[in-house]
Amino acid sequence: MSAKRDYYEILQVAKNASQDEIKKAYRKLAVQYHPDKNPNDKQAEDKFKEAAEAYEVLSSSEKRQRYDQFGHAGVGCAGFGSGFSNVDDIFENFGSIFEDLFGMGGGRRRGGGSGSQRARKGSDLRYDLQITFKESVQGTERKIQIPRRVNCTSCEGTGAAKGTKPITCPTCRGQGQVAIQQGFFTYASTCPDCTGSGKKITTPCSDCRGSGSQTKTSNINVKIPAGIDSGMRLRVSGEGEGGSFGGPSGDLYVFIDVKPDSNFKREEFDLVHPVKIGIAQAILGTEILVDSYESEPRKVEIPAGIQPGQRISIHGAGIPKLEKYGRGKGDLIIEVSVEIPTKIPKEAEDHLRAFAVKMGEHTKNSAGFFDKIFG
Repeated sequence: MSAKRDYYEILQVAKNASQDEIKKAYRKLAVQYHPDKNPNDKQAEDKFKEAAEAYEVLSSSEKRQRYDQFGHAGVGCAGFGSGFSNVDDIFENFGSIFEDLFGMGGGRRRGGGSGSQRARKGSDLRYDLQITFKESVQGTERKIQIPRRVNCTSCEGTGAAKGTKPITCPTCRGQGQVAIQQGFFTYASTCPDCTGSGKKITTPCSDCRGSGSQTKTSNINVKIPAGIDSGMRLRVSGEGEGGSFGGPSGDLYVFIDVKPDSNFKREEFDLVHPVKIGIAQAILGTEILVDSYESEPRKVEIPAGIQPGQRISIHGAGIPKLEKYGRGKGDLIIEVSVEIPTKIPKEAEDHLRAFAVKMGEHTKNSAGFFDKIFG
């Protein structure tokens, strides 16, 4: 008889591994050596049992403490694989793990499932909605049309004609699953006659042809809050597709796309307004009116001597903040650029040259420093 391997070595974890790490390691080995993936493979079955035995000890704090102190003798395991005599014992002990892995009780449920007539929530739906920049700042309400599957009103979602009811499926006897024998193992499979519902319809509803649902176009009002931005989504509860067997409807998710605006751009909840002013306005200062989607245009003072690229912030005059981001509004930011004309009238040029002389600035085609020395 070969010597028993160290349990930590079997699961490929360190001796100070956490319970989550131990469970994760066992899950990985259970998938790798699962009998359903390795039929008639004795070596894989032995490794499957070996990993289960290691996990059975190391997942228990009490057994793990005894094992760490006394080794295999401390947990009463005299020989290889003695923790579990057969594979079914493993499924019985660690059923919850295999449910996570394979979506079935114990990884190999033998019929008797509860798939019959379980209430199921309807599917969620997606709708892409484009709005204007102004609508994103002020908020709006839109009516959209959504084609969706809803419960048939004639049969109330049963799929059976009025005055009749679905019968228990004779193939699976209402379980929704049938057992399939393959060699040593028995597998659970969805019933082919009722597709897992556990019921059969003998007289289908003429309106929905036995499906229990119909496609209808619904008009839905969507309230779009002020401050919403591209990429955000709104959930409209219960406006998705209808549920089955009495289950609730799914939800509608409206994904927002905001059209660009030539006059504004957005920086989080700040409203940025690029403004071009002339040279004289930059030097002397000016006032401008900004229509920032308020009740009236806002008067903004541009101070004398402002520099190109400089910003003026007006606190609390920007985009309303969505509830989860706080209260109030962002700022209105005036981003100034100075527009330099390519041509000016002769009189204006003369005044500008006189101004340059007073400021001590040399300009093209003017009597400057070099002209005075060499002229």
